[in-house]
Amino acid sequence: MTSNKFPFNKEKALNAVLYIAKKLKRSDFHKIFKILYFSDRQHLAEYGSPITGDSYIAMDAGPVPSKVYDIFKIVRGDSYMADTEKFGELFAIEDWMYIKAKQDANLRKLSPNEKDIIDNCIREYGNMTYDEIKEKSHDIAWRSTAKDYEIKLDDIAREAGLDNDDLEYVNELKNLENVFC
Repeated sequence: MTSNKFPFNKEKALNAVLYIAKKLKRSDFHKIFKILYFSDRQHLAEYGSPITGDSYIAMDAGPVPSKVYDIFKIVRGDSYMADTEKFGELFAIEDWMYIKAKQDANLRKLSPNEKDIIDNCIREYGNMTYDEIKEKSHDIAWRSTAKDYEIKLDDIAREAGLDNDDLEYVNELKNLENVFC
């Protein structure tokens, strides 16, 4: 792939976070990050593009969505950026790591396919312990990336089961999205 990125879709990402936070029993950063990762990976495999377009960083506890993490830090108050976009009106951070949605997700911002995939990932991973979901997320894509570096989209795609022909299709979609976004 020529570029590693689909455009970040802040509206989809924030609505996915709100949706996931309302559905999980334990809506901490780690669990939400992993549900987003598995959802983006599965959507990439089934439809040729991720849901959020976020870049995933290989951190100790597994893949972390870079831009969503930045938003969480803004709301938590430990970012160098101010909350100029009023993310704090959407959710709060309690006890340094728990996301509490202040509003429901706008499901019109997520396609039925995206919502179904998120629901599938919540069912599959939502009740896992910290260690279980951490181990699941330490996949080949994560292991192939140096700590604190961005995981390559083609590695995530291969982890999702895509082959070279599939990757060509994903690359075409990505280039189109980058042109039109």
